[in-house]
Amino acid sequence: MTERVYSQPGAGARFDWGLAGAAELGRVCAALVVVDTLSFSTSVTIAVSRGIRVHPFPWGEQAEAYAVRVGATVAAGRRTASPQRPWSLSPAALLRAPHVDDLVLPSPNGSAICAAAGATGIPVVAGCLRNAPAVARWLRSRGYGAADAAIGVIAAGERWPDGTLRPAVEDLLGAAAVLDGLSTVPGGLSVEAAVALAALSAVPDVPAAVRGGVSGRELIDNDFGADVELAAEYAASDAVPLLSQGVFVAAY
Repeated sequence: MTERVYSQPGAGARFDWGLAGAAELGRVCAALVVVDTLSFSTSVTIAVSRGIRVHPFPWGEQAEAYAVRVGATVAAGRRTASPQRPWSLSPAALLRAPHVDDLVLPSPNGSAICAAAGATGIPVVAGCLRNAPAVARWLRSRGYGAADAAIGVIAAGERWPDGTLRPAVEDLLGAAAVLDGLSTVPGGLSVEAAVALAALSAVPDVPAAVRGGVSGRELIDNDFGADVELAAEYAASDAVPLLSQGVFVAAY
């Protein structure tokens, strides 16, 4: 397959943003890591570490019907979760909610990107600050990172009201944490990946940056500060959520 310049040819680890970036790197990379720190990737990491199979699905009304079709429980929105339906995109809620075997976890960014990326047939991993070293180790141990077996690291970002991508600092830092563990892969880092990695060394206090960024402040202001604290914990989990046949399971 011919590599276009947009796919950062020749590098073993590459970096891009959002759904379009995932589609471009998914054409040519051997594996993708999707980072949505607040909060899809963090929530998936917590869920699979509890033995819950997570089905990614785009945000919207179709999630209920999809959950019925696959025999899963569907997560509620953060603000509509209840004692009867405690599963939501909130990492703190998933940490304490009753166990279910299968959970449909919709989100407008990370989940939607993972659902689309799963159609490429290549391994798709959910990465975040909590599991960044484990994700990098897992990829390296399986031989990814050469120029002909490249890894694409995708920062999901957020969305403006008109639907366009809004880069998010917590996703940049989560992606940079994964790239830090991939910095010695045989194919090296693309320029884009190297610049993303530089953001990590430029931030002296990563948890403070996650709390102080727009997304973190929004969650804290809406009484979801526990979600931010869980997302800001670096290397707290060895769980590697791997998308297999449309479902995330733990691949330690």
